[in-house]
Amino acid sequence: MLVNFSKMHGLGNDFLVLDNVTQNVYLSNEQIAKLADRNFGVGFDQLLVVEPPYDPDLDFHYRIFNADGSEVSQCGNGARCFARFVRMKGLCTKNKIKVSTASGKMTLFVERDGNISVTMPVPQFEPSKVPFTAQKSEGTYILRSDSETVLCGVVSMGNPHCVVTVDDVLTAPVERLGKELSLHERFPEHANVGFMEVVAPNQIKLRVYERGAAETLACGSGACAAVVIGQMQKKLSRQVTVELPGGKLRIYWKGPGHPVKMSGPAEHVFDGQISM
Repeated sequence: MLVNFSKMHGLGNDFLVLDNVTQNVYLSNEQIAKLADRNFGVGFDQLLVVEPPYDPDLDFHYRIFNADGSEVSQCGNGARCFARFVRMKGLCTKNKIKVSTASGKMTLFVERDGNISVTMPVPQFEPSKVPFTAQKSEGTYILRSDSETVLCGVVSMGNPHCVVTVDDVLTAPVERLGKELSLHERFPEHANVGFMEVVAPNQIKLRVYERGAAETLACGSGACAAVVIGQMQKKLSRQVTVELPGGKLRIYWKGPGHPVKMSGPAEHVFDGQISM
């Protein structure tokens, strides 16, 4: 069976995108992991699957799989590529696209300048909703890893995030500490770990260790999580430019109880076919 796919990226966070509206493809965890291999497969951080909607008021259902084959409930950079893909392939002609994910509903906007804006979920701080093991919700938590003890903020953006403030993201131990915190026992579903350097109230630098994928060049939900935690800790303003290794995102958050708006590019790299 020949499967059509597209390779896309959002600030270097790269994806293989499958149209499961006009074709019917099922991939096992093992097949996804093989395709994700950068030496023997296509190579990507996440697989994005476009499916018909389960709700007549929505346009599509959006599924995300990490490079290890595990399914996750949210990916902000992927959402921007999702919007670009369905427009590019003629699956949708709208500028406002409504989708469902495993964690809820999202609205994607195609802007006049070519960027894509995504209305992300309302941040959840209650430990049971992250999920995170704690007796009560706190602004900061102390986490003891194998190598050190850190102060961090914890939030769900539809997926669990741990945010650590550092003096310099370039020297932050992202691979070592990121993996330790991602797999920490207090995160029963593991976590994405952001290392945030506050440059100014409206500007941060960020590196993210993503669960199931290690460090990526950009993480949209991670950028949202960092800005939310930074605001809650009185370090950041409502509108923040986030500088990631792959480029910049614009994040806006009005405050608790409100969704987060993320805006940035989404690029098509190539189309291909693979025999499965």
